[in-house]
Amino acid sequence: MRKIHCLNAIANVGTDIFDENYKLTDNIEEADAIMVRSAAMGDMDFSENLLAIARAGAGVNNIPLERCADAGIVVFNTPGANANGVKELVICGMLFGCKRCSRRYRVDKKH
Repeated sequence: MRKIHCLNAIANVGTDIFDENYKLTDNIEEADAIMVRSAAMGDMDFSENLLAIARAGAGVNNIPLERCADAGIVVFNTPGANANGVKELVICGMLFGCKRCSRRYRVDKKH
């Protein structure tokens, strides 16, 4: 069984997909893998059993890549995982922008 430690809060929708071979742990020393979003890991000490670090997001600037490479720790990220959220935000912004434009148009047209 592989044990995973989450440095940041990860939504249940992301952790509920683990089958019986994976278990979340609060003890970072016994973790085989770490899931991280924004926590700074630059000064963090890694245990001997750490095999992988997964970044829930596009970048890996908060993970010391050279130290991980030297220790044989695999680092990967999830680019595009938030694509739906970004699309929703853009569409909302566009709709909001259109609403303000149409208000101005109506005000100008009345005069």
